Amino acid sequence: MISVPEPTQTRKPIIAQNNHLITCSNCGNDSDFFEVADGVILTSRYIQNNDGSFVQDGDESQILGEVRLFCAECNHDLTAHHQRFVEMLF
Repeated sequence: MISVPEPTQTRKPIIAQNNHLITCSNCGNDSDFFEVADGVILTSRYIQNNDGSFVQDGDESQILGEVRLFCAECNHDLTAHHQRFVEMLF
């Protein structure tokens, strides 16, 4: 009687994924993003030096419209994740 070895099953390694990361559903990017704010008033304060040059003394911004989040790789709209983005800004 000839013994036939049982087929071995190859298992794929389990890769732990961080469920806390925002990931673009279009391209998979999970590192580069940008915000676009509509209706922004930016007020910058400057001090003029004796030689006529200027130095910024501060700025304030007021956002009057919607703020959207986008993938910086493919420009996919990720605004649905914006609240999570804001919560994780440090």
